[in-house]
Amino acid sequence: MALFSLLVAILVERLKLLPSTWQFDGLLRRYHASVFGSEPLSSDLVMALALVLPAVGVYLLSWAAAGLFWGGLSLVLWVLVSVLCLCHQQQRRAFKHYIQAACRGDVQACYHYAGELDCSECFDAVSETDLGTKVGQSVAWINYRYYGAVALYLVFLGPVGAIFYCTVRFYAEENRRKAQALPLVDTVLMLLDWLPSRLFAFGYVLSGEFSRALATWRANALRPGTSARRVITETAMAAESVAEDAGNAPVSVQPTLALLALTKRNFMLLVTLLSLLTIFGLVS
Repeated sequence: MALFSLLVAILVERLKLLPSTWQFDGLLRRYHASVFGSEPLSSDLVMALALVLPAVGVYLLSWAAAGLFWGGLSLVLWVLVSVLCLCHQQQRRAFKHYIQAACRGDVQACYHYAGELDCSECFDAVSETDLGTKVGQSVAWINYRYYGAVALYLVFLGPVGAIFYCTVRFYAEENRRKAQALPLVDTVLMLLDWLPSRLFAFGYVLSGEFSRALATWRANALRPGTSARRVITETAMAAESVAEDAGNAPVSVQPTLALLALTKRNFMLLVTLLSLLTIFGLVS
């Protein structure tokens, strides 16, 4: 079910079949407004409740659907959760606008759309090449945060794990975007990201320049205190030469395109490994 659900979700995401109002972040905003109102959550207990309620709801649905219609309802639930968790048109639009702005030479618009692409990063680049490199790092990070990590949690912990990770990620981003100082979310997300980020970063080692990327991965991944973002971005930078020929692409886009190509190879590697695990019966 994991492989089929993931493939369907990728297809739906690529074809932009899911309206933005039905994507996960939009649903979480309505969930938060209806259950907790408009005030920021300041209590640890209430914050923990907000984080686990969606996962508990999916768990109850999984339990109720188990075995019904020869497993058909369970498969439908897996597909729906996968589609909801893997469709992120906002990031795709921001990246498209960034590329278009770079192609027409609008540097100010490039900075604007780069900030929309990754609200957690301050783009203080000193040149167009530096901006392209930083956006490329953000692409590698976003590919992990919105796709790789979700896929790993879906494979190993099912729909409940994927929903829980996406819920924590949503509140962490709202916390950073609105400067709300929400309790628990940053710590929980750091714990959730610790192992998957290292596994996903090792995919960059296998997808790029092996020896150089492996040295960087070992230097970062084997240190418990290294942040997930640093593990991902530095391994990706080591795995792919950002100076490679990008044809007639603008200078501010060439490093971004090089890292984008690496992230695509890494995600295809993840899907291939999942296929092999499914064939050998290690993943249902």
